[in-house]
Amino acid sequence: MEPVNPAQPQAALADSATSAASAEDLLTIGAFAARARLSPKALRLYDRLGLLAPVHVDETTGYRYYSAAQVERARLVFMLRRLDMPLARIAEVMEQQESDGEQAADLVAAYWADIEERLAGQRTLAHYLRVRLSGRSSELYAKFEVHTVDVPEQWLITEKRHTLVDELPTWIPASLGRLESAAEQCGGMTGAPFVVYYSEVSDESDGPVESCVPVADADAARAWAAEHARAWGATTRLEPARRLAYTRITKAQVANPQIHAAFEAVEAWMEQEDLDYAGPCREIYFADWDKAGPEDEVCDVAFPI
Repeated sequence: MEPVNPAQPQAALADSATSAASAEDLLTIGAFAARARLSPKALRLYDRLGLLAPVHVDETTGYRYYSAAQVERARLVFMLRRLDMPLARIAEVMEQQESDGEQAADLVAAYWADIEERLAGQRTLAHYLRVRLSGRSSELYAKFEVHTVDVPEQWLITEKRHTLVDELPTWIPASLGRLESAAEQCGGMTGAPFVVYYSEVSDESDGPVESCVPVADADAARAWAAEHARAWGATTRLEPARRLAYTRITKAQVANPQIHAAFEAVEAWMEQEDLDYAGPCREIYFADWDKAGPEDEVCDVAFPI
């Protein structure tokens, strides 16, 4: 006898389906599995997970029966699982597919875009680790082009906080988003937003880190900072003119720890050029992060010199 998961809300489904289909329209689990090109084991799993319930379960034997109309759903669930899609996402796609196939397709596209972005970051990290472990870091540094740029004096609105490395991917976009919105009240942005690292940020060291947005109106910036100092730790300050040594990196290279290769490449270039540090390092975000692909350039890793 096949065990049935009592937690699944199958009674109503079975009643409605059975009333709409005669007994000869139903397929045993074996026959349905053959038609769907799946195994009975997979069908039992889909039932247990709430992704594909049989239309009828015999109360005496416990045998499951399926409708031929469920074949397409069974195959879709199988293919989505082959993408390693989480069960909740599969359920969302299947629910959407019943009412709007285009939106269901968009959900799959969005999921796969996230996967490709993660794989691009892992591919970059794997390359970084291979080169580092083999003792050929100088070859890796040579792939980064280092330039210099003079940045004029500028007024900044900022937020500073102590944070560990795992918190950065959440805090940085949230903080810069607040500051960019606030810049509208301060005469508008006059340059790319950036993040300053005053000390090491890792699993053990928490910086501090400062997110910064250049703005046009110093008086408005001071008024805004005074209003939001308590809630966000907001401040305003005058950044002196600086010369930066920097290298440009892609979205895939921004993630920790592979971003360290870019920082190390700039430091190696500075040592080669006999240049001294004139302030803490920074990441300058000049592109639209949300619209950028994994291989698009989005950030300058820089040191004041």
